[in-house]
Amino acid sequence: MRAPTGPPVPEPARVFLEALLTSTGLVALGEMGDKTQLLAMLLAARFRRPWPIVAGILVATLANHALAAAVGGWVAAQLGPDWLRWIIGLGFLGMAAWMLVPDQAEEVDAGAGRLGVFGATVVAFFLAEMGDKTQIATVALAARYDALVAVVVGTTLGMMIANVPAVFFGEGIARRVPMRWVHALAALLFALLGVATLAGLGALP
Repeated sequence: MRAPTGPPVPEPARVFLEALLTSTGLVALGEMGDKTQLLAMLLAARFRRPWPIVAGILVATLANHALAAAVGGWVAAQLGPDWLRWIIGLGFLGMAAWMLVPDQAEEVDAGAGRLGVFGATVVAFFLAEMGDKTQIATVALAARYDALVAVVVGTTLGMMIANVPAVFFGEGIARRVPMRWVHALAALLFALLGVATLAGLGALP
C-alpha cells in the first residue's frame, strides 16, 4: 500500500525554490576567497566596527545584484530559447573555469574613510562587485530562472553567508578553510549547471 505523497508542488513555487537554493549555494561557494571577501576582511581590520560593515555589504549587494538580475532578465527576453540555452550553458562552463582562478588581495581597495564606515562599505563593495564572478553569476542565474526575486535574494544570501563570518573572524577563516577545495567544488557545481542547461534540464524562460 502506497503512502500518501501530498499535493504536488506548483511549478512557479518549484522554480522559485530551485532558483533560491541554487543561487544561494553557488554564490556562497564562489564568494569564498573572492576579492569582495578579501575586501570585507580589509574593512573589518581598518574600521573595527562589524555591524555597519555588514549593513553596508547587504545594501551594496542588494543594489548590485538587483541590477545584474535585471540585465539577466532582459537578456532572456531578447533571445530565443535555443540561443539562450547555448549562451547560458556556455556561460556557466566559463564560470566553472573562472572559479579556479584565485583573486589577489592587492585587487581590492578599502575605500575612503571620510564616507563613514557604512558609506565606505557600500561604495567599495558596489564597485568591487562590478564585473566580479558573483555579479556575472547573478546575470546568468537570472537569465536561466524566470524568478528574479528568488535569484536576487539567493545571491545576496550567499554573499552574506560568505562575508559576515569574514567580517567577524577575518583571516582565521581563510587559514582554516581550504579555499582550493571550495573553489573546486564551486567550479564543479557551475560545470554541472552548464551541462544541465545545454542538455535542456531545469528551468529556462
